[in-house]
Parts: sequence; C-alpha cells; structure tokens
Amino acid sequence: MFRILFFLSSGLFLGWSLGANDAANIFGTAVGTKMLDFKIAAVICSIFIILGAVISGAGASNTLGKLGAVEELGGAFIVALSAAVSVLWMTRVGLPVSTSQAIVGAIIGWNFFTNNPTGVESLTKIVGTWVFSPILSAIFSFILFFIVKWFFERSKIHLLRMDSYTRVGLVIVGAFGSYSLGANNIANVMGVFTTSSPFADVNILSLFHLSSTQILFLLGGFAIAVGVFTYSKKVMMTVGTNIFKLSPVTAFVAVASSSLVLFLFASEGLKNFLISHGLPSFPLVPVSSSQAIVGAVIGISLAKGGRNINYKLLGKISLGWITTPIAAAILSYISLFFMQNVFMLQV
Repeated sequence: MFRILFFLSSGLFLGWSLGANDAANIFGTAVGTKMLDFKIAAVICSIFIILGAVISGAGASNTLGKLGAVEELGGAFIVALSAAVSVLWMTRVGLPVSTSQAIVGAIIGWNFFTNNPTGVESLTKIVGTWVFSPILSAIFSFILFFIVKWFFERSKIHLLRMDSYTRVGLVIVGAFGSYSLGANNIANVMGVFTTSSPFADVNILSLFHLSSTQILFLLGGFAIAVGVFTYSKKVMMTVGTNIFKLSPVTAFVAVASSSLVLFLFASEGLKNFLISHGLPSFPLVPVSSSQAIVGAVIGISLAKGGRNINYKLLGKISLGWITTPIAAAILSYISLFFMQNVFMLQV
C-alpha cells in the first residue's frame, strides 16, 4: 500500500497544484470584487469539484488516455510530477496557467522517451481546444454581458437587491463552474493512472458503486480541494482584479461563460444528446479553465469598448501558456531517464 501511495503522490501533488491555480478561474472574479469571502468560496469550490470529478470525470480522461497510454506506475508518477512542478512554478509567480497543457506536455515527453507514438487525433483535438475555448468563452461573455445589461436596465432593481442577487448568482455559477472544473480537469490529475489503477471497485452500503477509476478521481478531487484552501488566493487576485477591472455583475458574466465552456467539453450526456439528434457535438477533452476565464474577461472588456485591458499581464499569461507544455515535456523526459537508469524502475 505504501508503494501505491508513493506513486500516486505525484498525482495528488498535481491535484493540489490544480486547486491552487485553477480555483482562481472559478471564484477569482467573485473574491477579487469582494462579493464573496475567500473561505466561503473555497468551501463551495471544493465540494463541487469533488462531485464533478467522481460523477462526470470519465469522459475527458478517455481522450487523454489515447494521447499516450502510460501503463507503468513509475511512468505515471513521473508524468504527473513533471506536470505538477510546471504548474507550481507558474503558480508561484501568480499566473493562471493550464494543467491541461502541463499534463499533455508531460505525456508527450513520455512518448518521446519510450518511443511510443503520440495519438495525433487526440492531440489535435486537445490543442484545438486551447485555441477555440478562450474564443468561445469570449463570445459567450460578450453576448451574456449585453443580455444581463438589458435585463437590469429594464427591471429597475434597487441597488441593494441587485447586490444580493449578484452574490447569489456568483455562488450558483461558481458551484456550476467548480463541478465543471472537476468533471473536465480531473483527467489531468489522475488520467495517467487509470490504466495502472491499483484499486478495486467498491460498493458503499449497497447504495453507491464506485469504480476503481472513480476512487482515483475521488482522491484527486480531495487533493484539488486542499490546493484551493492552501494556495489559491494569490492567483485569484490576479484573475479577479489585475487583467481587467470587473464589477460584481461582469464577474458573474465571466464565471458563467467560462463555466459553460468547461461543461460543454466534459458532459457525456450532452454529447450523446446532440449525436442522437444528428447535431454536431463538442469533443470530450480536458480544456484549460485558465484560458476560458481569460477569454471571458477579454470578451467583457470588448463589450465595454476594449479599454483598460492590462495587455502587459496578458502577454505574461500567454507566455506562460506557451512555456508550460514545453517545460513539462522536457522535465518529463529528463526525469524518466533518471527513474529508469538510476532507480531501475519500469516507466
């Protein structure tokens, strides 16, 4: 059991890093605009991330597995550790980076080291979402901004009541966004361990059935929750106040838009519904919540005339998005060499 926990520790570390960094993408705008206290936001975020991971986390993990099937625990340990270190590096400087990009880079590093072919179709889908998801999020927030503005202008709601409604709205969309984050991004945390999972299926009081994969995702969900509580506040302030000054209402729009994007790329039910009716569907891939929220904030700024955007910070964030997968791939390749040749473990 100790050996298993040791190998899983890198996945749990990656989960902690995801919680420390990506929780900002869900509640950063609410905390940054002081509509929600950080501790309340962290509790809501943690609960719904765990629920999303266990209930709906399987879809995106399948696509990630096709990118490169890491079958040895030693290899999975290094891949997850390399991604986690890359994310932690960016988190320490307060930048919202993508765990999706980090884990993809680390898997590609494993593919190069082991001479395994990279799943080109899966890679194309995933990289395509890195471009498409922030654009889609910006479009959603641009449209939703004018819908919300139209509603408030005609409803003539008192300022205090509007404040209350906005707080409730931020809690609702934050819970939805946290669920979507858990469902979509748990694949980044524990996806590389699914083919070598050491757990057996369990039944809890004959009421709940948890597969071995769901047990992995449950552990990963708890690790993400710990990251939310212990280290996410700095990145929340970057997202919530520094890119573009958001009001409480525009914060609601940003979170709703980015959460919808995460949900679209994680929901097996929605995908099956669209396919059954002959409609085009979204691929089930782990997308970047960081890119989605940044896209949403940019969409709002464009709706307000494109003024007051912190382009210097956006440049730093974009550089982080480029650097993260490259750094993770290089670190993965070098670490796999040491794992195999120094510690004599199969990768």
